[in-house]
Amino acid sequence: LKKFIRGARVTSVDRRAKLLLLAMNNGAIMVIHLGMTGRLGIFPAGTPRSKHDHLQLQLDNNMQLRFNDIRRFGFITVLPPGSDTAGTMLGNLGPEPLGQDFTPDYLLKQASGKNRPLKNFLMDNRIVVGIGNIYACEILFQAGLKPDKKVSSLTLKDWGKIVASSRHVLQKAIASGGTTISDFVNESGKSGYFQLELQVYGKLGQACNCCSTPIAKKTMAGRSTFFCPKCQK
Repeated sequence: LKKFIRGARVTSVDRRAKLLLLAMNNGAIMVIHLGMTGRLGIFPAGTPRSKHDHLQLQLDNNMQLRFNDIRRFGFITVLPPGSDTAGTMLGNLGPEPLGQDFTPDYLLKQASGKNRPLKNFLMDNRIVVGIGNIYACEILFQAGLKPDKKVSSLTLKDWGKIVASSRHVLQKAIASGGTTISDFVNESGKSGYFQLELQVYGKLGQACNCCSTPIAKKTMAGRSTFFCPKCQK
């Protein structure tokens, strides 16, 4: 970090998938992944450090950028100037779910000949980025599709439902400030509210809001998967 960041100026801040990208005037890019519990904060110099502060960067306005991560699943690295991103964590990512490249035709092509379960397919960053476990469950409920349905069996109409549901759920979650299940807070240090809108995730045994059938749960790729046995076909 010191070799490429010390004395450099941040020229832009961007995001790709779950990675924050801070471009420097020397061509280096600082890559930040918050993991499960990572947080970034800006504090006046001299503010006492918190227990799980792992990185502190001094800014030129007497403020400090700090990275705090209780569970240490996050990371910070630097891509040197002139790096070929094709060989890095940025090189093999699918389109953004809110972007124009995420279309029914694209998904139909990607699913052709594949025998993968639908939920696992949607959570693969090589197919589409940024759809985590909670949102995958909610997207599939809204689309009316079973999480273990084989992707090769889906029609263009089905993929249209997936695209529309993905955009609706994610945009609504963003507007609600995110989903706080345990300790997530937004950039202002406040909890999100989308957990109040969840239809299936974490609702095992509760009545479906659409048909009153008890919400079911199964494990897929090591992740808890919630769905309505009646509404999702």
